[in-house]
Amino acid sequence: MRRAVILILFFVLLPLCASAQGRYRPGDVVPEPFLKVYGFQDFFWSSSISESVKTKMEGCSYKAMAGISWDDLRYLQVLHRDADGNAIVGEMVCNSSIAEDLMEIFRALFLAGYPIERMRLVDVYGGDDEVSMRDNNTSCFNQRQITAGGMLSRHSFGMAVDINPRYNPYYQVKNGQTIIEPVGSEEFVDMEGQSPYQIKKGDLCYRLFRQHGFHWGGDWTRYKDYQHFERSQTSNRYE
Repeated sequence: MRRAVILILFFVLLPLCASAQGRYRPGDVVPEPFLKVYGFQDFFWSSSISESVKTKMEGCSYKAMAGISWDDLRYLQVLHRDADGNAIVGEMVCNSSIAEDLMEIFRALFLAGYPIERMRLVDVYGGDDEVSMRDNNTSCFNQRQITAGGMLSRHSFGMAVDINPRYNPYYQVKNGQTIIEPVGSEEFVDMEGQSPYQIKKGDLCYRLFRQHGFHWGGDWTRYKDYQHFERSQTSNRYE
């Protein structure tokens, strides 16, 4: 009798566990009791770009520029924790060559409770990088020029990630003019603030990205891009 009950519970609970990742959508908070029962692993996965995701991206973050195709990209879903400790479903599109690296990085950050407030496709913001940054949205792929202009950003190839950009701004003084992005991030330029979302050189986020071969915009000398981690062919493109 006891064995029969165990088997019944097994076959009832197994499909529930298998469908765990489908119960919550990007942006949803996953209750801790759910994670305790079913675990977190089913929330970490990558895939080719589905037709539904293509529909969201086409003409928005994806502009069919030369040098990148749908086959070069991967859709990631992960869990991240905000500063209050909530477990949130995040999503990201990146280059296939760094997909596994990012999965490892975000899994480690989640397990350590490293705070990331929001992680949605930039298409949720109409592909507008400034609007996405103001909302402190962590993102990767977006076909656009670099902030300084004149060349394509590594984001255009899915090779760069911006982490908590509202509190880790881009900063440059050019021709006597100070440029800070996103707007409203002026108080965080000196990186001495107390926001839990700020990246500090040597912290877990910094160490993980560096271990996986990424360069940090906070180390650049011509200007600072504290939110930005990129994988590039040369190590001193901005140094």
